[in-house]
Amino acid sequence: MYIQLNGQILSYEKEGEGSPIIFLHGNGETHAIWDRMIAEMSMDHTVYAIDSRGQGESATPKEYHYKDMAADVICFIESLHIEKPVLCGFSDGAIITLLVALKRLDLLSAIVLCGANLSPKGLTGSARREIKSLYKKTNSPLVEMMLLEPDIAPDKLRSINLPALVCAGSKDMIKPKETQTIADHLPQATLHIFEGETHGSYVEHTDKLAPVLRKFL
Repeated sequence: MYIQLNGQILSYEKEGEGSPIIFLHGNGETHAIWDRMIAEMSMDHTVYAIDSRGQGESATPKEYHYKDMAADVICFIESLHIEKPVLCGFSDGAIITLLVALKRLDLLSAIVLCGANLSPKGLTGSARREIKSLYKKTNSPLVEMMLLEPDIAPDKLRSINLPALVCAGSKDMIKPKETQTIADHLPQATLHIFEGETHGSYVEHTDKLAPVLRKFL
């Protein structure tokens, strides 16, 4: 399905019935990474999964900024009259989730962050080197965004006073200290580390997140 909002055409999928959950993917991906989670969670919930601007089947913008992607999600919730969804994001999607919560906390019932970082310095050194190398090869503005953004002060997270599930893999490209900082500054945070998992191995095309998410909800 497609929707036009915020000067942007977004592609999305909708499945199931019940209280709403919105899934947001990572950099350079599509909503298809959530295929197993959509199948699992749509048994009890109305599930929406969005292709962020310039990715999947959504239209390509002139520039890429996380704040614009967050504005897209806010417009999406308001345009479809989605009542107090749980917003669940992976990687870039987790950054977008934080920005949505910081701007429009009133729209959400809870947030789920899988592999979030507050700034590029929250990534491990090896991850930043890999991203820099990829940018040199591709000159992709989408990749460049990961080197320049986000810039979220930890203290700002204290205003996000709603249930928050903070997840990461024990072998994540996000520094453990960064994940802990996020959990420490969110007033109602639950921290879950997936042992033996990497940045995306507990999210992409798997339902490993499902039992943890169900317990949280």
